[in-house]
Amino acid sequence: MSVLTTLAAITPAAPTRLDPIELFMQADIVVQIVIIGLILASVWVWAIIFGFSLRMGNTRRRCDAFEEEFWSNDDVDSLLDARRRKDNPSARVAAAGIGEFRRSHKAGLKDHEAARARVAQSMEGQVALESDKMADRLNFLATVGSVAPFVGLFGTVWGIMNSFFQIGLQENSSLAVVAPGIAEALFATAIGLFAAIPAVIAYNRLSNTVNGFESRLMRFGDRVHAQISRDMEGL
Repeated sequence: MSVLTTLAAITPAAPTRLDPIELFMQADIVVQIVIIGLILASVWVWAIIFGFSLRMGNTRRRCDAFEEEFWSNDDVDSLLDARRRKDNPSARVAAAGIGEFRRSHKAGLKDHEAARARVAQSMEGQVALESDKMADRLNFLATVGSVAPFVGLFGTVWGIMNSFFQIGLQENSSLAVVAPGIAEALFATAIGLFAAIPAVIAYNRLSNTVNGFESRLMRFGDRVHAQISRDMEGL
């Protein structure tokens, strides 16, 4: 066996693909902090996506059951008790309108149009409140979607600056000196995009879901308002 063959046998083979873990371990401490922050943000983004999807599915089922029972049951008080209103936006919207109607009726319905307007405003305000509650956690998705690429870019700039510093320190501008640092730096940008892209897509999709659910509550509120208006005509 020749010397060259022996050296080839004992020399470890060069990597044939990128190793993210190795890139992270060799990166500068600042770049590592950036990557860790972006990974944590990405994990939280996916937690919000799955949690929100499950929550919306459960909320739709509860609202479907309540609305079906609401239009087929004459005992409104039993439907609108505190236990039934818990985690049920449709029930809270109906309770807001019926509660305003009862307060107006108790004080004496001298102006039916004013009473109808108050009932409508009460339900519209409750619908807006329910929508704000559902959309509250989506703000984090918007923040990550807009900020994560720039955070990754900061890690990239820092890594490239460190690479140029190594060039000056070693007085060697060969690609072998520059390439590892640049690869580590660009890895931060890749992680930033990895966090931002799902966040932007999810924010747009889930915001549309919230808008659709808000429209559904508005339609339900309109039907309740129409029923209350009919009841007022008989008083």
